[in-house]
Amino acid sequence: MDKLKIIFMGTPEFAVPSLAALADRTEILCVVTQPDRPKGRGHKLQPPPVKVFATEKNLRVIQPPKVKKPEVVEELAALKPDLIVVVAFGQILSQKILDIPRFGCINVHASLLPKFRGAAPIEWSIIRGETVTGVTTMQMNAGLDTGDMLLTSEVKIPDEMILPELREKLMATGADLLLKTLELLQRGELQPVKQDDSLSTYAPLLTKDTGRIDWQKSARDVHNLIRGLYGGAFAFIGGQKFKIFRTKLVDVNLTAGEIKIDAQKFFIGTGDGALEILELQAPNSKKLSAAEFLRGHKLTAANFD
Repeated sequence: MDKLKIIFMGTPEFAVPSLAALADRTEILCVVTQPDRPKGRGHKLQPPPVKVFATEKNLRVIQPPKVKKPEVVEELAALKPDLIVVVAFGQILSQKILDIPRFGCINVHASLLPKFRGAAPIEWSIIRGETVTGVTTMQMNAGLDTGDMLLTSEVKIPDEMILPELREKLMATGADLLLKTLELLQRGELQPVKQDDSLSTYAPLLTKDTGRIDWQKSARDVHNLIRGLYGGAFAFIGGQKFKIFRTKLVDVNLTAGEIKIDAQKFFIGTGDGALEILELQAPNSKKLSAAEFLRGHKLTAANFD
């Protein structure tokens, strides 16, 4: 069976296993990824993970700021791909691009569609307390994750699983599912299934405000927010911003936002229940366990804002 000629579109670390899975099994004509972005204190330009991997494999890379531009569409069309594979690319594809390959465009999406359509399905699946998520391969159309589903694979979310752990699990699952999808495609055995729009939910783009902890919410809701953002959730003590990385549900009687220190343990009350803080980061400091933090910080009676 001839190798499929593929254009791959992806940007973050999540997309790398899928590209790696295709590298030896298909003919990759081109890798399309987002432009390099400034990062860190020095604001040096950093290439996206997909570019790093593609460069190591001597694959052709293009980084258009806007993939919809006519000259970019013309460049992609000239490659005459059988298929375009899209994994967390970060730009919307125009209908002209969707129409280029003879087999269309297939997307690897990190949820069990039609649930969690949108930009941040992994984070929101944890934040909203899901116990099961997964990966869907989808035949792309002009809508936002609304195309026909091809294959799905479920992944469980244990109570204490944090964002990096779930992301790593879904990365591997997505790469495996993509290969299965392409095998069935080449054999003519794919059976697309239309999504039921009445069951759809949305996973919007994360903002800085997404991580602001509301201690009036239940301990379970706050715990899910913290593990779903892993370092993106934050609160204030005396006007200073603290990032919260890990927590544990506990049976301690405290009011919302009230802090209790007991034998090198750090507790905080919510609107319903309490949490033990396990890992946190003070301003201008590094991430520490609660015990390490308390050895270097003297907290008297205080409240998180």
